[in-house]
Amino acid sequence: MPAVTLQYLEMLSPDDLRGKPQPMGLTIMEAQVKDYRFNRFLYQLVGEPWQWTDKLVHTDEQWQSYAEAKNLRTFVAYHRGSIAGYYELRQHPENNVEIAYFGLSPKFIGKGFGGYLLTHAIENAWCWGPTKRVWVYTCSLDHPNAIHNYQARGLQIYKTEERV
Repeated sequence: MPAVTLQYLEMLSPDDLRGKPQPMGLTIMEAQVKDYRFNRFLYQLVGEPWQWTDKLVHTDEQWQSYAEAKNLRTFVAYHRGSIAGYYELRQHPENNVEIAYFGLSPKFIGKGFGGYLLTHAIENAWCWGPTKRVWVYTCSLDHPNAIHNYQARGLQIYKTEERV
């Protein structure tokens, strides 16, 4: 397997956000009733094309501990009744909020939804408590436009690493 490049990005002020407008017909809702099975479904739906496999070996108990934790929030984008994408926000100590997972469903890639979904994620991260930093990481296995979307919204690379 070839080496994978990971890029970590951060935003240190909500003023750095360069948002995209909401596309017509796209709605985003928080999954306020937590159910680890839903998070597992979203992870598989969105992550399959990008080889998100690390959590596929997790037990139900591990999924439940992760997805139903108090420091995790899940938001789902819908278009015409179908799941267009999702993101998870995870609150860390020292008022850091991670965009833990973010992506579009395969049928919705290239429709112009990613910029607004990321805008929504960053806005919600800043509004969650006294947030001092929003961060995310992406890798060379993700969609080639992922890093461009993150940077276009105002996130800055602060670390790059290679993994074999």
